[in-house]
Amino acid sequence: MPQARFLEGSTMSHVIRMTLTGAAALTFMFLIDTATLFWISRLRDEALMAALGFAWTIQFFIISTGIGLAIATTALVSRAFGEGDIAGARRLATASVVITLASQVLLVVAVMLWRRTILHYAGASGATLDIADRFLVITLPSMPLMAIGMCGGAILRAIGDAWRAMLVTMIAGIVAMLLDPVFIFWLDLGIDGAAWVMLIARVGVGVLALWYLIGAHRILGRVGPGDLKAILHPFGLIAVPAIMTQMSTPFGNALLTHFIAAFGDGAVAGFAVISRLTVLAFGGIFALSGAIGGILGQNYGAGLMPRVRRVYRDSVLFCFAYTLAAWAILFATRERVVELFRLGHEGAVVIDAFVGIAAGGFVFTGALFVANSAFNTLGKPLWSTGFNWARDGFVLLPFAWAMSRAFGAPGVLYGQAAAGVVVGTIAAWAGWRFVAGLMPARLGVLETGAEDLHHRAR
Repeated sequence: MPQARFLEGSTMSHVIRMTLTGAAALTFMFLIDTATLFWISRLRDEALMAALGFAWTIQFFIISTGIGLAIATTALVSRAFGEGDIAGARRLATASVVITLASQVLLVVAVMLWRRTILHYAGASGATLDIADRFLVITLPSMPLMAIGMCGGAILRAIGDAWRAMLVTMIAGIVAMLLDPVFIFWLDLGIDGAAWVMLIARVGVGVLALWYLIGAHRILGRVGPGDLKAILHPFGLIAVPAIMTQMSTPFGNALLTHFIAAFGDGAVAGFAVISRLTVLAFGGIFALSGAIGGILGQNYGAGLMPRVRRVYRDSVLFCFAYTLAAWAILFATRERVVELFRLGHEGAVVIDAFVGIAAGGFVFTGALFVANSAFNTLGKPLWSTGFNWARDGFVLLPFAWAMSRAFGAPGVLYGQAAAGVVVGTIAAWAGWRFVAGLMPARLGVLETGAEDLHHRAR
């Protein structure tokens, strides 16, 4: 069994290493989607690209619940490692995998039953709705295994194995990129072929994660009903708010898709490209929250509060530098992106609006993610829920509505960026105040009560 790795050395080096490897993993996970979008664009049918956009919007909700479960897993396993309770960390890791699998299966069944209704309310209609529906029928069954991969990656990051956490999704992404042209063109399956490749890649993610957890680290073992019962409540105290937090993002994305849909399939196709570009360009920002959770948790569990504060500070600085670099690259390659995905005029206008102005808002989105990681890992998960829903539920709606009326489809993206600036600034300040006032884990009492989890699980 491995030992805690984040209690010594430069906090900035830990932040950079964990974030960049996490970004590589996240990037390759979504690179599957981007490669799919690229090959489908070769078919020269914007309705197909719009259908992918609608299908991904629905799947984003399910992925977000998996991210919430992974956040809870990282928080609890990393703190157990920080306190030196390796046996407790093993029980937590195993129970987390079981809970993740069960909850994701139930969610996928529900979405499968109501998928057409959900697609209709998202704005899909006619042939586009039928294509998106067929895509979901093929890909939805693979999502529980994808969630297992996310949970496994969270466990690997919690114990400090950044390399294997990265490989879990990177290898699957490479396989998907190789298979896409074969299934879409050589086998002449079109968008159905893209769906089958996505299913294969997600199965690979889940299997590889389990292989590393069991074979490389032997961190998974048997847990009985009593163990699960003892773990379920404190796990839920972190997971439920974390899931609620993560659900705000696909809610906001669905809201944006609804506004964009009013400007036609071309605009939706452009927005679908932006959704993939966002993850590829700002993978480090999206990965930052999950990556630093293990670092915060281990140092908090060990009572090293100065290091906890340095991790928060270094994460915000990293976020600022990373965003500026990614934004510059996006701006320089904007014309190539339009050509690469063969977008029409409406799609090109949406791309220009994002890379020209809206992408800069990720400085503040990243600051929000850093604050959320501190809240989730250190005992205030409802704070992250409140800030995320303030951005995606309350502030985004009036901003996107007003700016879309003033600027058309680009205004939707301007509204999203403005909401991120307002809420991200407040969240970053609140997060720093919270971290600066923390007491060591062994002396303080967390509101979640989760610090006693591994003791109750014995």
